[in-house]
Amino acid sequence: MSKEDSAFSLFKLMFQAHPWHGVTPGDKSPETVNAYIEIVPTDAVKYELDKQSGHLRVDRPQRFSSMCPSLYGFIPQTFCGDHVADLCAERTGMTGIKGDGDPMDICVLTEKTFAQGNFFVHANPIGGLRMIDGEQADDKIIAVLEADLAYGHVTDINDCPKALVDRLKHYFLSYKQLPGEAPRRVEIVDVYDRTEALDVITRSMSDYQKQFGERIK
Repeated sequence: MSKEDSAFSLFKLMFQAHPWHGVTPGDKSPETVNAYIEIVPTDAVKYELDKQSGHLRVDRPQRFSSMCPSLYGFIPQTFCGDHVADLCAERTGMTGIKGDGDPMDICVLTEKTFAQGNFFVHANPIGGLRMIDGEQADDKIIAVLEADLAYGHVTDINDCPKALVDRLKHYFLSYKQLPGEAPRRVEIVDVYDRTEALDVITRSMSDYQKQFGERIK
């Protein structure tokens, strides 16, 4: 190992890796991915990664009773850009669609209870929600926690309880909407299967490389 490699390895041990840029999507991605969890179902506050520092910050309190029914976060070293937007436009026939400029969101289904976010899990994608917020593609990958006793056997969203998928759809269609505000144009135009989800993830990984350069391994 060269002196430069040794120094870089020591540097990585001294400092926490940035959850978005400093951790890979996983050796088996997109079939199995690393997922950084920001929110757990009991959170009464919406936490979000501060992109500059890599720490969780309070985005806003949940003003109403709508809480995310699954673990929620993102896949590191992904980016919702042109490739993701192009697929959304192709599937919907809509024009003017852009990526939302964030890492790819992921919901992870599990029977386990977690006290708080700010951790990584291995997750197996089973499908996704093709969501459009205004004119931005804002896909939500749906996955199961690897080896989960209740959901680990599920390989496609069609095998997932419909009520749970409906609950996820309701959350994402309503959690930004406040009483008295003009209705937001948020749509879920499609619920897609595992094959499509893997394509969306692969595209988001390509968008990341296009936006930020070669991924860190």
